Amino acid sequence: MDELIKKKKLPYDIVTVTTYTISEEQTDSTPLITASGYKLDSINPKKQKVIAISRDLKRKYKFGQKVRVKGAGNLDGIYTIRDLMASRWTKKIDILINPEDNGNKIRKVKLYNITNIGK
Repeated sequence: MDELIKKKKLPYDIVTVTTYTISEEQTDSTPLITASGYKLDSINPKKQKVIAISRDLKRKYKFGQKVRVKGAGNLDGIYTIRDLMASRWTKKIDILINPEDNGNKIRKVKLYNITNIGK
């Protein structure tokens, strides 16, 4: 995937990455349903590879799009945009993790839209 990104010279956004869980304290009163209406797995939500994006990024990225997160260490990977962050955040994504996982905050991470990379 990284070779294809480099070959096509895909543009990217520099974002801050944080993590969240399916608790009401970190979401809302319906923590198993994302802003897009997607239903999360209550046992192992991390396996669904879901991210929430800040509202400023919503102008460029859409629900259901695949993105590549690069520069976030063990959180690097391909995710699907399914959720939206509170309006106070900008240039930020939240990666869904399991409740027992340790949270992270990483700055200057690259976010690539790879939805149409193979076309």
